[in-house]
Amino acid sequence: MSAIYPDLTDMPVLVTGGASGIGEAIVVAFASQNARVAAIDLDGDRLRATAAAIEAKTGRKVETCAADLRDIAALRASIADLAARTGPFKALVNNAGDDARHPWRDVTPELWDDRFAVNARHQFFAAQAVAPAMAAAGGGAVVNLGSISWMFGAAGLIAYTTAKSAIMGLTKSLARELGGLGIRVNSIAPGWVLTEKQIARANAEDPAKFKAYLDRQCLKEHLAPDDVAKLVLWLASAESRRCSGQTFVLDAGVV
Repeated sequence: MSAIYPDLTDMPVLVTGGASGIGEAIVVAFASQNARVAAIDLDGDRLRATAAAIEAKTGRKVETCAADLRDIAALRASIADLAARTGPFKALVNNAGDDARHPWRDVTPELWDDRFAVNARHQFFAAQAVAPAMAAAGGGAVVNLGSISWMFGAAGLIAYTTAKSAIMGLTKSLARELGGLGIRVNSIAPGWVLTEKQIARANAEDPAKFKAYLDRQCLKEHLAPDDVAKLVLWLASAESRRCSGQTFVLDAGVV
């Protein structure tokens, strides 16, 4: 049985990248805690379908908004729209990102900037947008999603790993900036999480990757999206009220 956090009941929560994968699992987890969940995703059609499925499963409505988070004006407008429907957000989960592969020889300045916009920049601006109302409501929690990929120098996606390495610094500085407002800021650095996309990619590229990666883990069981969602719930809850500025490595013992 999963843990129940009473303080998450009716808590307004915003999740970016909530249409699929880890983001979808996080939205499901908060809805199952009876939170008031809002989600943003680039794929509006899939997000709406996911929200409808979650409502059918949990009985909780998920407010949705389609936006490209590389467009900061669109991000800010989406946050304002969703907050008007749910109330001021008490928790923000900066989950959206994309680990598309890109050989180092093919990286252009434009690709480099785009990968930072997709994987790091919006995390700060989302936090900046929710912080004033969060502080006025008595505080809250920001959870940023990073990655362990940079910790062992994963090849084939250097702009992604560099952007994800920045999440630890962003988290520490934001925690210092916002702590006086009662806002906790932490990040999660997951290992390889077997989402539908990751499974399809590995099967297409090299099915032996499953065993090879599992051999690197101390715990011999692959990570699932729900494993990340469970840690997110704890970090959003007051149960973690003395944790801030920390990066929690969730990788079953790879690094």
